Amino acid sequence: QVKLVESGGGLVQTGGSLRLSCVASGRTFSSRNMGWFRQAPGKEREFVAVIVRSGAHTYYTDSVKDRFTISRDNAKNSVSLEMNSLKPEDTAVYYCAADFAFYGGSNIYTEPNYWGPGTQVTVSS
Repeated sequence: QVKLVESGGGLVQTGGSLRLSCVASGRTFSSRNMGWFRQAPGKEREFVAVIVRSGAHTYYTDSVKDRFTISRDNAKNSVSLEMNSLKPEDTAVYYCAADFAFYGGSNIYTEPNYWGPGTQVTVSS
């Protein structure tokens, strides 16, 4: 059984930082893209960041560029999201995702085959 489990969410003040981690089990994702999505209350789930299988390339949604950093450790079958300079509009449930295609030039992606249950991030003003 494949599982993705996120950790590291919580409550932080505006301008603060959090680091989200996601560990996969049941299969290895070293040859698959991994990424993060988020869903704010009353909104649709949106793409946040992706790191390609080699780790050589990363892509971000415009609203988090220069504030968030995605990384992966293929030896640990894990992906992380370092979030700095957090804003209230970053408040959302953050989901780890794995095994999806991503077309960097247009930020188009396919539906991930695997999702974690999500972790809540709340940024207070």
